[in-house]
Amino acid sequence: MVDKAKVEAAIQLLLEGIGEDINREGLVDTPARVARMYEEICGGLDETAEEHLSKTFTSSNSEMVIEKDITFYSLCEHHLMPFYGKAHIAYIPNGKVVGLSKLARTVEVFARRPQIQEQLTGQIADAIMEILKPQGVMVYMEAEHMCMTMRGVKKPGAKTITTACRGAFAENDSLKQQVFWAIK
Repeated sequence: MVDKAKVEAAIQLLLEGIGEDINREGLVDTPARVARMYEEICGGLDETAEEHLSKTFTSSNSEMVIEKDITFYSLCEHHLMPFYGKAHIAYIPNGKVVGLSKLARTVEVFARRPQIQEQLTGQIADAIMEILKPQGVMVYMEAEHMCMTMRGVKKPGAKTITTACRGAFAENDSLKQQVFWAIK
């Protein structure tokens, strides 16, 4: 749970630290607005993937299921700047399937917390493997990082791609190729 009072105090100190007048009309309510924002964008800290992935349906289908172009926004834990992009999830059911929206909600659980993309990708794959117990799962994520766009190297448009393969996807390159073909 986000402690809004602490966030407000921190933002007030930050504004003072960069030389702003915290009593200026445009900044008076900024600490409270930022606290509400962090409550929203870090809401995944109060959730688990199990809340979403535990509602399954029996299915005889054992063919690959792909949910692609799941938009996500996250917060780089190194600079507290946003990174955002698309997640693509493929899994091979093992007698159970999950509602498609639950895959997107699982992405949100892990994206809505201070994070690095490499870890985010693996967390999603591990949660799906652990909770759904499919034959395999592959998560492919591509994102633009504002810490590379706005500061430092300043390279807008540069994308970071990460993948995590578990089960059948870790063992079978042709399954991975099917996913790459489907998401492109």
